[in-house]
Amino acid sequence: MPLYEHVFLARQDLGTSQVDAIAAQFSQIVEEQGGKVTKTEYWGLRTLTYRIRKNRKAHYVLLNVDAPAAAVQEVERNANLSEDIIRFLTVRVEALDAEPSAMMRRDRERAERSDRPERGFDRPGGDRGDRPARPERAGGERRPRF
Repeated sequence: MPLYEHVFLARQDLGTSQVDAIAAQFSQIVEEQGGKVTKTEYWGLRTLTYRIRKNRKAHYVLLNVDAPAAAVQEVERNANLSEDIIRFLTVRVEALDAEPSAMMRRDRERAERSDRPERGFDRPGGDRGDRPARPERAGGERRPRF
């Protein structure tokens, strides 16, 4: 059977339990059609690059699907009908990764680095210490900005 990665974005005002219920509903649809969901990852509530249907944030969920094309079409049909799903994308892949996705690895690496201070805050003078001081102007006046 073909392999797919299905990512959907759920509205920001939903709780994580509601988002998990949507993922479980999609998994059930796939299993009824003769396929299986090998992995489900909740990537969390993230800020969107631009507003989508008046939402500034969305819950991101990844499903790795091993199912026939009809099952994926049914999941996409249900995602289109659902008012809770604001975007989705299904991509056919050659192989499914059993290890965590790049988004989960990135979050784990950020958590490991969180014990270090952020760049710029350990330098004297703030985060712009690499710039030389501005020379004083003749007359000591500021020029008006237009």
